[in-house]
Amino acid sequence: MSEAAETTAFAERLGHKFARPELLIRALTHGSRASNGLADYQRLEFLGDRVLGLVIAQALFEDDRGAREGQLAPRLNALVRKETCAEIAERIGLGSALRLGRSEALSGGRRKTAILGDAMEAVLAAIYLDSGFDAARKVILQHWGGLIAEVDSRAADAKSDLQEWAQGRGMALPRYIDVSRKGPDHAPVFTVRVELENKQFSEASAPSKRAAQHLAAQQLLGELDKS
Repeated sequence: MSEAAETTAFAERLGHKFARPELLIRALTHGSRASNGLADYQRLEFLGDRVLGLVIAQALFEDDRGAREGQLAPRLNALVRKETCAEIAERIGLGSALRLGRSEALSGGRRKTAILGDAMEAVLAAIYLDSGFDAARKVILQHWGGLIAEVDSRAADAKSDLQEWAQGRGMALPRYIDVSRKGPDHAPVFTVRVELENKQFSEASAPSKRAAQHLAAQQLLGELDKS
């Protein structure tokens, strides 16, 4: 199938008809392919990350009106992190529509989590620029909506995911350090710090020590995704 046909097929799976198809082409263009003035998806990725964050934050806010910030934050992080974006990208076959340089394609670029996640964010930005926020929101809820119901289990996996990340790079297990406990006995606030062997860390606060650990792990995973 030609690149043009792959792009058209992907747009159908995505569920958005582009008035400006050049935006989608740019969102699918990896840096290894960009040349002769052809832009890659990096700038779109930056915007798409913010569009996704706002849509998911609103959806979570409306889904559980009794949830506190300490509960909403790890849920948000679980749904917007790079691995989740890559999971959605895989479901809708984004990899086959990617425009990669020859070496990147031969090295399995169409299956790499980082590339799929980045390109998925770029595609969301392309929708936003093409047709506005409501169109982007519609597509995001179409593909992320089913994950909201299971978000607590996803957020709860943050400690395991961080442990796997560290072990996969030959590091020691993450260390969780109790930083402080404040507030009255009936409404305590625990602050926990998680550290990696390479000195990267994150701190988070929550009503329970367990929740603070998960939130700290989720935040650190989010930073690692961006590095």
